[in-house]
Amino acid sequence: MINFWHGRPVLVTGAGGFIGSHLVEHLARSGAKVRAFVHYNSRGDAGMLRLLPQEILSTVEIVPGDLRDEDAVRQAVRGCNLVFHLGALISIPYSYLHPAEVASTNMMGTLNVLLACRDLGVERLVHTSTSEVYGTARSVPISEAHPLQAQSPYSASKIGADKLAESFYCAYDLPVITVRPFNTYGPRQSGRAVIPTIITQALTREVVHLGNLESTRDFTFVEDTVTGFLCAAQASGGLGEVFNLGTGEEITIAAVAEKIFALIGRDVSIVTDSERLRPDRSEVMRLISDNRRAREMLGWFPAIPLDTGLLRTIEWIRAHLDHYRIGSYEF
Repeated sequence: MINFWHGRPVLVTGAGGFIGSHLVEHLARSGAKVRAFVHYNSRGDAGMLRLLPQEILSTVEIVPGDLRDEDAVRQAVRGCNLVFHLGALISIPYSYLHPAEVASTNMMGTLNVLLACRDLGVERLVHTSTSEVYGTARSVPISEAHPLQAQSPYSASKIGADKLAESFYCAYDLPVITVRPFNTYGPRQSGRAVIPTIITQALTREVVHLGNLESTRDFTFVEDTVTGFLCAAQASGGLGEVFNLGTGEEITIAAVAEKIFALIGRDVSIVTDSERLRPDRSEVMRLISDNRRAREMLGWFPAIPLDTGLLRTIEWIRAHLDHYRIGSYEF
């Protein structure tokens, strides 16, 4: 059987992030020639890539830079025939504080990737969206035809980036496909996200501090999300289209917290922390995906049940508690 990825030159932007590091690892294990674009810092820190096994990391070309630097992006794209664009500022609370930076990185950064892919003749670009662009569900499950609602500066920036990708398909016939993950979780996720926030506190404290407990989310294990990216890259159709990557199941934050407490085996109480609440009109109360298009057109389906994914995440976090600032509100 022919290995699609063996020897294929591939660029991953946002490679130092949670999903990006898992995608890089999978591609490298599959024999791809991976170039990992990570945000430059003076410490030379490659983010979550530093946690990859050395025998895998040694095969990856790490390129530091800034998505807002057109030349840096162009140099990173050059020589790659397939690009996964995951790079973005993704924190919603951070976007409240610094909307201009988030808009610039997420929209201008995406524009630079699109321009480079167009000009250098990339065979396919897989662009990353987010379920946050839908806002609170008006109808469920949420299909790709659901209205887009900018309930935070972050969401607005991602809507803009998605529309830029759409425009390059329409105007320049750029071979781009957009995947829209729903609340990915798993090992290596930062304490900014709700599941690691719950787990780290539940492992070490008697009281867990959270925000809104009644909102629902469609939690998707990171391995399933990565598989969705790979399916999008190899699909025979779907160019110019958007595909939801979610399980099609929803659960409240309160219920997932109780599930985590039971899996850990500790009796823990929950306190709602006002600091962690979004502004009323910005709170996204319900997200649940309709993943039929991804199943039918990409051949993708989620395979990891929530309990299985949570157990794997708990065990990883238990072994890496030193990576987290437990109890502090990270954004």
